[in-house]
Amino acid sequence: MKPVLLGVVASLFFAVTFILNHAMNVGGGSWIWTASLRFLFMLPFLLLIVISRKNLMPLLGDIRMHFWSWFTWSMIGFGLFYAPIAFASTFEPGWLTAGTWQITIVAGTLLVPFLSETVKTANGLERRRRRLPRKQLWISLIILLGVAVMQADQITSIAMRDVILGILPIVVAAFAFPLGNRKMMEITDGKFDVYQRMLGMTLCSLPFWLLLSFCGLITVGPPSTGQSLQALIVAISSGLVATSLFFTGTDLVRKDVRKLATVEATQAGEVLFTLLGEILFFSTALPSLLSLFGILLVIVGMVLHSLASSKKEIVVAAQSVTEI
Repeated sequence: MKPVLLGVVASLFFAVTFILNHAMNVGGGSWIWTASLRFLFMLPFLLLIVISRKNLMPLLGDIRMHFWSWFTWSMIGFGLFYAPIAFASTFEPGWLTAGTWQITIVAGTLLVPFLSETVKTANGLERRRRRLPRKQLWISLIILLGVAVMQADQITSIAMRDVILGILPIVVAAFAFPLGNRKMMEITDGKFDVYQRMLGMTLCSLPFWLLLSFCGLITVGPPSTGQSLQALIVAISSGLVATSLFFTGTDLVRKDVRKLATVEATQAGEVLFTLLGEILFFSTALPSLLSLFGILLVIVGMVLHSLASSKKEIVVAAQSVTEI
């Protein structure tokens, strides 16, 4: 249950991203600075944390040895994750962005066959492709159905162009984030703690953020003080606190695809927290009965994910007792 709890708390801090991204958009800020400033602000904090723990040199050494792996999956896991989300916030409100983002729950499950694991066989240790966790996939669809129902009566009021430009980038981000995260867990295989992995991915995606910032200076000029402050809050809340909690939760279950899918499913809580945040800060209308039914489906899906994971733990424990 600890990894699931970490995921739920992380979803609360992740919700700050959607709320403040919407605020920056309403305030006239460019999505370019919304995206790039988060990671530029994260970098010094992560450096201080890792250096204070005397863990920097082993990380840099591993990046040098496996540079292209670090670079590729960091660009995908951070660059192709957050830039599309920031872009999408220009075309739709935070609650809808958070709702569409829940596609990542199914995406994370569908990506399982593209990852490998080490298994013990009669011939020794072998690397094999993982099997698709079908039960978790069906439960994830319940969560997505809840999100769709929750937003069904509000999506119709948005122009089709905005719907397309708001949805397609998030679909890209929804696959990029779990893919980058899982591949880096596979590559590092527990060698580094959460802060080292976050720092390594931030450093390796830095060329992308610097290039994006340069484009921002040319096209829209420097960010305003207000946007910079809001981006700093997002960097601390979502970039440091939420990401470290989420990475810790996924690290704890990285060798079990079912539990991993369960932890990733806790991101559905972002919809609830974002909706509540926008009601409080932007006076968004209270959810309709249809939306409340959707919220119920999301909660049911999250509980089923947790129960499925707990059931597997009980079976494994019983087998261990029998063997003893």
